[in-house]
Amino acid sequence: MFGLDALELARIQFAFTVSFHIIFPAITIGLASFLAVLEGMWLKTKKEAYRDLYHFWSKIFAVNFGMGVVSGLVMAYQFGTNWSMFSSFAGSITGPLLTYEVLTAFFLEAGFLGVMLFGWNRVGPGLHFFSTCMVALGTLMSTFWILASNSWMQTPQGYEIVNNLVVPVSWMKVIFNPSFPFRLMHMTTAAFLASAFFVGSAAAWHLLRGRDTPAIRTMLSMAMWMALIVSPIQAFLGDAHGLNTLKYQPAKIAAIEGHWENKDNKPSPLVLIGYPDMNREETRYAIEIPYLGSLILTHSLTHQIPALKSFPKEDRPNSSVIFYTFRIMAGLGMLMILLGVLSLILRRGGKMYTSKAFLRFAFLMGPSGLLALLAGWITTEMGRQPWVVYGLLRTKDAVSNHNVLQMSVSLILFIVIYCSVFGVGYGYMMRLIRKGPQAHEGESVDHGGPGQHRTPARPLSAISESLTDENKGA
Repeated sequence: MFGLDALELARIQFAFTVSFHIIFPAITIGLASFLAVLEGMWLKTKKEAYRDLYHFWSKIFAVNFGMGVVSGLVMAYQFGTNWSMFSSFAGSITGPLLTYEVLTAFFLEAGFLGVMLFGWNRVGPGLHFFSTCMVALGTLMSTFWILASNSWMQTPQGYEIVNNLVVPVSWMKVIFNPSFPFRLMHMTTAAFLASAFFVGSAAAWHLLRGRDTPAIRTMLSMAMWMALIVSPIQAFLGDAHGLNTLKYQPAKIAAIEGHWENKDNKPSPLVLIGYPDMNREETRYAIEIPYLGSLILTHSLTHQIPALKSFPKEDRPNSSVIFYTFRIMAGLGMLMILLGVLSLILRRGGKMYTSKAFLRFAFLMGPSGLLALLAGWITTEMGRQPWVVYGLLRTKDAVSNHNVLQMSVSLILFIVIYCSVFGVGYGYMMRLIRKGPQAHEGESVDHGGPGQHRTPARPLSAISESLTDENKGA
């Protein structure tokens, strides 16, 4: 297929499915904590805006949760179907870690999700708030275990090799491997920011169309506070993560920077833009800032950053891809900080809810968190190549024994099915957002019975049918 071999098709297939999947958990993680804050503020202040926003965003959460579970199951199966050699080699570590995620996070979410989505008028406010907090905690615990597994693949420790298989000898070292704390904080914060800009964009869209309500203003205000406070924190966490990567994965840093060789003992420059040519072993058309590479990456003007030519060709990541994905992530991060600062200036001047230019900027920044998150994951995963387990198992040795035809057919089927099924899900979610929060939503209660709706049993059942009615009249 297009001249690609089975290994390349397997990598593309996994990249495609994980890129679709990661969007749903990212929004779910952020929205779950957002819902807990909204309900807590409602219980404290009794302001209707918080209650209306809770019921509105709980519907979006239900859609994301349902699609996230479905898309996540496919990824788990791919470990056995397409990457069986990896499963055999490292399954004694990755298997238990993913099992812990199911036994803790998923069961916690599943146990309280029904009360959270359907119990507003059926249980007491304290129990309902507790359920919302437990679902939010479950999403964070899921992040913990998934990142523990992935981070171990990046910086493995706490193991022994017995008969060419990995055997865990210290679970504390396996879980709390060197990159885990940095990656956990960076990913969690990225999910919070992705959800914040998602929420802020929805609020800006409604304000631009003249729908100025207390609930809409609250949405924008809370999102912009997150942008102002958390975006700089994320930049700091990214810097700490970069220093950790420099220590344990120097080839990845060299590829990200498009830096090929060091000259004499001079500090390394920062390549702003250019074209890393893997064949010519140079970054063509490079625009550089002297000394800045060493200053940013080593916090020193005396140390040099790693150079790609110092690593064997077979151990070099593909700089021509991650050079750009890293800059997309960093550039979007700068825009997030800018939007947060502008919101503070306009908030003090009383123009944050009325400035058309600012609202358009906030609306356009809606997908920025998700795009930055995807770019970051591409950077870290492709930067790990040619290793699946860094320094232990190469990607070419981890793939199953499939031929090109099998991988081509399965990849095409994944693309068609994912775009069809999840495309409908995306569209439905956008329709819900266009409807916006409704005043006094969630006050009525339906106990079921003849001629009445029965108590729902699935996450998507939490979404009322009023959306259909509203669209018919539109």
